Amino acid sequence: MSKKICVVMGSKSDLEAVRGGIDILKEFKAEFEVRVLSAHRTPKELTKYVEACSKNGAKVFIAAAGGAAALAGVIAAHTTFPVIGIPIESSSLKGLDSLLSTVQMPAGIPVASMAIGSAGAKNAAIFALEILGSNDKKIGSQLGRYRQDMKAKVTKIRIKL
Repeated sequence: MSKKICVVMGSKSDLEAVRGGIDILKEFKAEFEVRVLSAHRTPKELTKYVEACSKNGAKVFIAAAGGAAALAGVIAAHTTFPVIGIPIESSSLKGLDSLLSTVQMPAGIPVASMAIGSAGAKNAAIFALEILGSNDKKIGSQLGRYRQDMKAKVTKIRIKL
């Protein structure tokens, strides 16, 4: 049985960028799983996984990929559940290629695109939790406390000139 949040990376090397998002999901004790599946190298396995997750309780997909970054789009083509894309920085174009690939989806197959890299991974995790929190009071309350904690940290900052 799949978890409520399915995190898919196109390559194991994407884990470094995605780790902060995974840490947030752990902090919230979210039901999630992480897999490495490629839109190009394992297309049949990816399709089978997405279809199984969609049938077995998944509510949100997070897809992290670099370069051509087709992963989020392929996942979105096989489910009607929300898909959140994390563009991963590439060596040739610093992630701009990944960002454009993730954000340029055809009408009717939406993908929510986050920032490139680790900031995007953290926001993808929070956004997935917000989606779940819209129907889950416990997650909603946790998100409220999370925001209050961020506010408290910022308001404690004092700069001496």
